[in-house]
Amino acid sequence: MDEVYPDKTVKGLVWTFATADFLLVDDFESYNDIDPPDPNSNRIFDNWIDGFGTTTNGALVGNDLPPYAEQTIVHGGAQSMPYLYDNNLKTSEATLTLVWPRDWTAEDVTKLSLWFRGSSGNAGERMFVALNGTAAAYHDDPAATQITDWTEWVIDLQAFSGVNLTNVNTITIGIGTKDSPSGGGTGQMYFDDIRLIR
Repeated sequence: MDEVYPDKTVKGLVWTFATADFLLVDDFESYNDIDPPDPNSNRIFDNWIDGFGTTTNGALVGNDLPPYAEQTIVHGGAQSMPYLYDNNLKTSEATLTLVWPRDWTAEDVTKLSLWFRGSSGNAGERMFVALNGTAAAYHDDPAATQITDWTEWVIDLQAFSGVNLTNVNTITIGIGTKDSPSGGGTGQMYFDDIRLIR
């Protein structure tokens, strides 16, 4: 930007601007360790609703004590979502109600991307993402929960058949087979950087 003076113009520094090539769904950076009733409270498990207090949902999101979000095992930024699952006669699901983005056709996005990491000690289970509580897309690996490195899972949005992509209300990350509990096992997953991409 140039500086203009009465007698001359001085060349300024060249500014550059970059725009992200994705729409952010959740990168887990906004969650904090402030407990209610403080109005600034934004705990991860108050946003991602899990199976706490139920007998049919084996998911538990976040840590019992602060920090509630994971701050060591992360893909990007400073936080990720720790996710315990127990699929013994249950399915595990954690659901985020979306405020923005809800139009998943904006900016010509066509795919959902999320990063996950499991453990070789986990029970091998299917992993799925569901939109609006119904249409589910499953990971190709039936034991995705045992993948030990951070792995990007890219899902074509057309896989969510029957969902109005201009009005996505919720996203669910699940372990097991949706609406079909069985005698599964337990484990811990980490999720990070959920984005919509072209």
